[in-house]
Amino acid sequence: WLHCMDTSTAIEIKRWLNVTLLRSFREGVAAALDISPQHVHINRLNEQKNGIELYVTSERGGASEPVSSEEVIRFLNINILHRHLEPFGITEVSSEKNVLQGQHERDNVWTKEGFYAVVIFLTIFIIVITCLMVLYRLKEKVEFSNQQFKEPPPASRGVHLTPIPVHPAQPPLQLSSSMVQAKASHKTASTSVPPAPTAPEVKPCLSCSPSPFRMKPAAGLQERRGSNVSLVLDMSALGAVEPLSCAVATPRESAAREYLQSASRTLSRQQLRLTVLNTQRLHAEFAEIPMNFVDPKELDIPSHGTKNRYKTILPNSHSRVMLKTKNVYDPLSSYINANFIRGYLGDEKAYIATQGPMINTVNDFWQMAWQENCPVIVMITKLKEKNEKCVLYWPEKRGIYGRVEVLINSVKECEHYTVRNLTLKQGGQSQRVQHYWYTSWPDHKTPDSAQPLLQLMADVEEDRLASGSRGPVIVHCSAGIGRTGCFIATTIGCRQLQMEGCVDVLGIVCQLRADRGGMIQTGEQYEFVHHALSLYESRLSTDVGH
Repeated sequence: WLHCMDTSTAIEIKRWLNVTLLRSFREGVAAALDISPQHVHINRLNEQKNGIELYVTSERGGASEPVSSEEVIRFLNINILHRHLEPFGITEVSSEKNVLQGQHERDNVWTKEGFYAVVIFLTIFIIVITCLMVLYRLKEKVEFSNQQFKEPPPASRGVHLTPIPVHPAQPPLQLSSSMVQAKASHKTASTSVPPAPTAPEVKPCLSCSPSPFRMKPAAGLQERRGSNVSLVLDMSALGAVEPLSCAVATPRESAAREYLQSASRTLSRQQLRLTVLNTQRLHAEFAEIPMNFVDPKELDIPSHGTKNRYKTILPNSHSRVMLKTKNVYDPLSSYINANFIRGYLGDEKAYIATQGPMINTVNDFWQMAWQENCPVIVMITKLKEKNEKCVLYWPEKRGIYGRVEVLINSVKECEHYTVRNLTLKQGGQSQRVQHYWYTSWPDHKTPDSAQPLLQLMADVEEDRLASGSRGPVIVHCSAGIGRTGCFIATTIGCRQLQMEGCVDVLGIVCQLRADRGGMIQTGEQYEFVHHALSLYESRLSTDVGH
């Protein structure tokens, strides 16, 4: 190709030109223009492109001047050019301007675009790799934090106070001979705690010991933060080893099991009155009780977390309520965060402690109430306090929840709670249920007076006895362990005071925690139970003329 540019002509040929060929090429072009070869000037354009540049000059006015490309093309004899330049492969002459120059520029442009493409690709690749590494590190942190025990969420928690060491002037805590003694983990800044004098041992009033139960991993047996007296038990190995190793309990696991099964401090009426005055001692006693929370790994139920209000508060396996379902291949359909709780004298399935229903567990809640033939439901929480505690799970008049139809027959407003008379229907059958909604419990505190709780307890017991003890009483707050534990413990303790004239609050709480971990969450709640029992005892004394 021969192509013209302004005053020069660019030629692309098919083979490299040496000096001899260039001379022959120049002579052929000069012959085609009918001028002397000395007026044809040749420069190589690019060794890689096999290109040359021609300058044609003419003498005008005694000086050499370049001839424009248009004139070169016009005076060029194509036939002569083809004949002289046939060895070079010249077949066509074009007057198009800047063809080679444009192609060269396009090559440079494509080179830049390729470079930019490579840079952008590498940048995106580095960003993606960095994001994946960050996500992987976050996942590791989350998995690590899940392995660490966390304090239960403040579902029914009161104001946390650090227990004070037991004063030596007070009677010591009386425990049974098999009870594991806990050692103080800290000392106060002012003085150490001397050994307390020994008081006469009081025999337990409970006529039967708690039934054996399966201990839970250490997720629930943790040292209470801020406590100066604690029982630190590491149960992490239990349930995390092979089945053959599970049969062999470590000393700490055995100690925790023995504590919950046998810890006892029976109080006479007079001792109960004195104990209520010593709050430091009560907090120290409470701090010794293993929490017995469940390790999430122990529940072999896929996606059970979707049905838990709080991820660290789970039902203990041995006493867990199982919903009846036809789908045996879906264990989640039979799962509900609820436990059967033993009552006075260890009566099986006297209560059901459960969490406040969630939007996706309301149907499960009513199915449980129906299948267990529960005569009474006790709700001890508002729907929302600082955050959502429970959803509104009953209708205004009539509602259908799964396979259970719920009818509201009547509503009675009392000073501290509301009573609803319900009828449950399913498959042509019906059940009557009393629903008590206690709303006077302050958020993250304990009530100033135990009187409303005692009145609630009396009304619930009356309805339960009137039903012929049909089934367990359902009790729930938000998490189903704090206020729920206070109500059940108070009910059992009042029954024990009435029947035996003494009470073993420590033994009652240990029995509750054996059935559902974390029952009675704080030392303040433990103290409140003693106050409620003391108030009940004073009424009993008045009734009998003491």
